[in-house]
Amino acid sequence: MPEKESNGIMLYAQLTHENYIHTVFFELLEKAHELSQKLGGIEISAVCFTSPDTIEGFKDAFRNMGVNKVYYFEDTRLANYSTEYYSKLFVNLIQEVKPEILLIGATNQGRDLAPRISSSLHTGLTADCIELDINEKGQLAATRPTFGGELMATILCKNYPQMATVRPNVFKVHNVDYHVDTEFIKKDTSILDELKNHVEILEFKKTIENEINDLDNADIIVAGGMGLKNEKGFELLQKFANKIGGTVAATRPAVENGLAPHSVQIGQTGKTVRPKLYIACGISGSIQHTVGMDKSEHIIAINNDPDAQIFNIADTGIVGDFFEIVQKYLES
Repeated sequence: MPEKESNGIMLYAQLTHENYIHTVFFELLEKAHELSQKLGGIEISAVCFTSPDTIEGFKDAFRNMGVNKVYYFEDTRLANYSTEYYSKLFVNLIQEVKPEILLIGATNQGRDLAPRISSSLHTGLTADCIELDINEKGQLAATRPTFGGELMATILCKNYPQMATVRPNVFKVHNVDYHVDTEFIKKDTSILDELKNHVEILEFKKTIENEINDLDNADIIVAGGMGLKNEKGFELLQKFANKIGGTVAATRPAVENGLAPHSVQIGQTGKTVRPKLYIACGISGSIQHTVGMDKSEHIIAINNDPDAQIFNIADTGIVGDFFEIVQKYLES
């Protein structure tokens, strides 16, 4: 591995279309403080792309969460995400600052931006991680599912910066006050004059489906698997969810069989969630699914197979027929 040129841990502070900091940044920041302490208390910095005169609204958030430095780019051309613009400015900044670790949220935007950066810098990228740690040699040890979710692999990067992306809701925010005297550093954007933006974003639309199925913020999630058998099983699941104020979710096999839309899929190739209550109905409990929900505060499993893997992580297990159990509950 090349000689370390460490200037701390750098995080991407993504702004949403509604112009607030994406929650995955605060989740990554919580983990960054832990990693920093294991590396002797190295500094933590954030990178932010904004339209002019918007950084002021975020300064207190960065200070209270313990960000030592915020590098920000202000330009009207940065109001909407651009792969060309963001990646070029980001790469130039990394080459200047030389961070030891770079962490990016595995949002739709992050999944587009991170590989562009790693390719430009000729460094490795571990994507969709579920855990980050520092090994005995002081290297970032990034863990992610592999071989179709059958195994967990811990991956080390050979070059700097050591890069990883993490999906939203993998790490929990504990709301600890890390208040520091943050240094805000405005960076030059004149290089954009030399670049051509090949994609122009005309409008953002949020689908009704995504508004209804807002799994990221749901306190109660009722998820169905192939044990529900057919559309009638998911209709019953929806009635159950409505009665207890929950949001419906599904496993990948259920989605692939047309029983639910992809927007509600939980697991390795779907969403990662952390609700207060997760009710798994007719779900076997393969790692491909549980990797997306095993950090729920309380898990209830309903399955007619007493040996189903889901019971290994459930706080409460009910062995029985989903249709009989839920129908009796709805009639009560």
